[in-house]
Amino acid sequence: MSNCKTKLVIFDCDGVLFDSREANRHYYNALLRMMGMPEMDEEELDYCHSHTASESVDFLLDGDSELIERANELISTISYDQFLRFMKFEPAVRETVREIKKACSTAISTNRSTTMPLLVSMYGLNSLFDLIVCALDVQHPKPHPEGVFRILEYFRCSPDQALYVGDTVVDQQVAHNAGVPLIAYKNPNLDAMFHVEHFSEIKDIVFGLNHGK
Repeated sequence: MSNCKTKLVIFDCDGVLFDSREANRHYYNALLRMMGMPEMDEEELDYCHSHTASESVDFLLDGDSELIERANELISTISYDQFLRFMKFEPAVRETVREIKKACSTAISTNRSTTMPLLVSMYGLNSLFDLIVCALDVQHPKPHPEGVFRILEYFRCSPDQALYVGDTVVDQQVAHNAGVPLIAYKNPNLDAMFHVEHFSEIKDIVFGLNHGK
């Protein structure tokens, strides 16, 4: 490990490890229907796909404190289990992460909150990742770099010894704020050191850097 140029790879969750857009769509639309409100449009879904649950509810309800209080009461009655069937691993996640773990530590930094423990349990994420930091673990969610800094400190790793894999502008911002090089996953519009379309390409980048290629 000490000879590795890249000691750590940090992954976002939604849109990187999982194709969870439809799960998020069904989850927030279920909440809005319970409140007698119209379903999200694509722009609203884009926001909810990359922000915390509390930020998403605030955004969808325009900061209306009474509506937000009601929504939070309803959320406590909604089990996320019913939406897991809409989620699926991106192709080659398990194989790729296992290969990367032969050379580097792996971690997740996500703005998911109360739903993350269920995902960890259902999909066995603890066997793939050495550390998982979600919005419940920090005071300031992404794009604030607190979560990434916490991961770097845990592994005693400097920002230039890590890579961050993300797919949204929020991920671009947090990588920039933390000083960690970004691998943009399936989003050519992000300002990143690397751009990939297939998950297996991440492994090629890691091993290429560590062998001076």
